[in-house]
Order: sequence, then structure tokens, then C-alpha cells
Amino acid sequence: MASSRPSSFTVRASAQQLKNANELIDSVETFIFDCDGVIWKGDSLIDGVPQTLDMLRSKGKRLVFVTNNSTKSRKQYGKKFETLGLSVNEEEIFASSFAAAAYLKSIDFPKDKKVYVIGEDGILKELELAGFQYLGGPEDGGKKIELKPGFLMEHDESVGAVVVGFDRYFNYFKVQYGTLCIRENPGCLFIATNRDAVTHLTDAQEWAGGGSMVGALCGSTQREPIVVGKPSTFMMDYLSNKFGILKSQICMVGDRLDTDILFGQNGGCKTLLVLSGVTSLSTLQSPSNSIQPDFYTSKISDFLALKAATV
Repeated sequence: MASSRPSSFTVRASAQQLKNANELIDSVETFIFDCDGVIWKGDSLIDGVPQTLDMLRSKGKRLVFVTNNSTKSRKQYGKKFETLGLSVNEEEIFASSFAAAAYLKSIDFPKDKKVYVIGEDGILKELELAGFQYLGGPEDGGKKIELKPGFLMEHDESVGAVVVGFDRYFNYFKVQYGTLCIRENPGCLFIATNRDAVTHLTDAQEWAGGGSMVGALCGSTQREPIVVGKPSTFMMDYLSNKFGILKSQICMVGDRLDTDILFGQNGGCKTLLVLSGVTSLSTLQSPSNSIQPDFYTSKISDFLALKAATV
């Protein structure tokens, strides 16, 4: 076992390039895939994905898709898969918008309390499906505060949780409203769908991610949030319980070291990094990177080529 030495990554061997796909496929029963950078990039499907998923299903593998993106609900993600020509069941999709609602359910959040949302439509839809009252979201995007002498901003004292996700309509009104709820409503929860530094709104560059919205509230409240998305293990525990899967029988496949691979490692799963998204081989092999997956490969369709090569 790892000792208390600070260089714990020396205990975890460096990632091996995936050479024998069959061996990995046969060693697990479930594959959890991140979406952006693994299945698609923006609105374009990554080469070979449909054939790879079909092959894994034909071998009896359970496939689950987990994304930190909270802008869509499971149903909306289902439509995206469909648009890209992929047959994926809504029950196989776990977005951090769903995780926020699932977390509130898991702690028996009182139905007479409300949730203030700094985020987009996906969170609202999942809260509604779970039967929670909410306010905020995109409709607060146009609200402005007129700062007059002695102005005091009112807030709803029945708000028992503030959920913060990626929000393209983020503004000062939302920061102040969320801050008042967290600081002044007794026991008010501060929940983050994720703390991703960047996101990929276009394939031309990286864009500020949900972590920037969460960071603003951390700064104003001096509180740390409960994170329900990757790399927190909440979704892994939820999936494991829902499907009755042993975590040692799961392989997490993702393109980010600090969310996907850490998520798999925190959950006790096998991990495979694909280089089709945000992480380059030089980043993976950099001496400053302490997160080493079990395996790495260029894209998930390598499962097909490496499988064929081993026959």
C-alpha cells in the first residue's frame, strides 16, 4: 500500500498504452464513458464511436454515460445522442444536472423548501422531475440590481439549497441572491454540479467552465460546496447501487485527468484515458502530472483496431 510519502504517484505506476483491448474488455462488466472529448466533440461524433459501442454491447457490457455538463437534462441528452445517430437509453445517461436532483432526494431534502438555481435549463428540468420547488435559472439572467442609497435586496427565506452549475447567463444579481440564501438562511446547502475550470463550447478554444461560477460563490460566502459531479464519488456510488455493480467491475473512460480519471480512481475502478479530448500525451507524461490512469489510448475506437490485432 501507499506510504505517507508525498510523492504518492510513484506508487501508482505510469499509465500503460493500451495494447490488448480484449483483456481490458473481458476484465470488467461496465464501461462508464464521459461524453465530450470521448463520444463527441461539440456537435460532431468522434470517428468509430457507433461501431465501438455496438461491439461492447454485443459482448454483453453495460454502458453508462456520465457528463459534468449540467446545461441539459437526461431527456435532452437522450435527444443529442439520437441526433448523432446513437441509440442510448435515457436510463444510461447521468448528467450532473440529474446528480444535483438525485443528491437532494438522497438526503430527503424537504419538499416545502425551495432550491435557488444558478445554472441553465437542465437543472430546472431535473428538479421539476424530482418534485422540488425551484426559482432562479435562466430567467434571472436579465435581472439587474439598481444600487440606490440604502438599497436592501430581498431574498426568499424558504430557499434551503443553492445549486450552482455552468451558466452562460451568469450575473451579479445571481451572485448576490445565492450569497444571501447561503449566508442568511439557516442550514442552506451550497451544491455545485462540478468545478470544471474549462469547458468546450466551440472546438476553437477553451471557455471558462462551471468552476468559475462556483468560485464566485465560494469567494462571497467563504464556504466550500458539496460537489455532486466528477470527481466526487456521489455519481459512482449512485450508479453502483442502482445497477448493483461492483466498482472493481467498472472501467471509467474519459479525456480529463482531474475529473474523469480521478472520478474512476476515487471510486475504485479501472481507468482509461483517451487522447481525443483535452489531455495530450505530453500532459499525461509530464513530471508535474500526478494523476496516472491504468491505460491510455488515442480514442475509443482503438478498442476495435486493438481487438482485431489480437485475434
